[in-house]
Amino acid sequence: MESQADCDLHLAIIMDGNGRWATARGLPRTTGHHAGVEALRRTVECAPDLGISTLTVYAFSADNWRRPAIEVSALMSLLRRYLREEVARLVEAGIRLTAIGRRDRLPDGLSELIDRAETVSAGGAKLHLRLAIDYSGRDAILAAAAACGPGPLTREALSRRLSAGGANPDVDLLIRTGGEQRLSDFLLWEAAYAELYFTDVPWPDFGPDDLRRALHAFHGRDRRFGAVPNSGAPAAARPAEADRPAVVARAGTGGRT
Repeated sequence: MESQADCDLHLAIIMDGNGRWATARGLPRTTGHHAGVEALRRTVECAPDLGISTLTVYAFSADNWRRPAIEVSALMSLLRRYLREEVARLVEAGIRLTAIGRRDRLPDGLSELIDRAETVSAGGAKLHLRLAIDYSGRDAILAAAAACGPGPLTREALSRRLSAGGANPDVDLLIRTGGEQRLSDFLLWEAAYAELYFTDVPWPDFGPDDLRRALHAFHGRDRRFGAVPNSGAPAAARPAEADRPAVVARAGTGGRT
């Protein structure tokens, strides 16, 4: 089993369960989203020490615009607050922040805050934190394909277009909290060979111990990338031609909310 400290992992998280967590406690759904920000802070703080170099989190999907206007407004306000209050802390910690997804539909001023956060944190080398905002995996693939222009379309060219900010586009481990077991249009290309880990723990309750359990499960997986055991092919190789079904595990002790 590979040591966590020796890894250079791209971790993706679908931060699900905020609303159900709040509803189960008789609280407004927006309270759950605020608690979710605290969970994100905990995860960002411990990620580098666990061998994670890139962390991509699903902050707001393209389909989330369908939610009630009051909740969407609260989420946008929370994102604005996060960008204003957290960036200095991220810079001090050596964490680079970038965003993926559309920006033309965001409320006035929010795109500018994202631009500023990306600029001031550009030198961070300890962790690359990527926020998926107004994001759709399908739309991202279509946009990347269109940007490649005329001529033969290759996997390598498409991957380069999807590797925002020079991040490694290949996801090693994708975690979804909150009890659901689906990708919900998140990093569809990048997660082609990702190990999937589902937990019933709602995102506001997710902490460092939960992340360590997920990583322990990940390091116990046999990642063959289309090869067969003991075939002599390097386990870490990622041949572009290979097609490998995702490995799915369900874990966690918390009840679905």
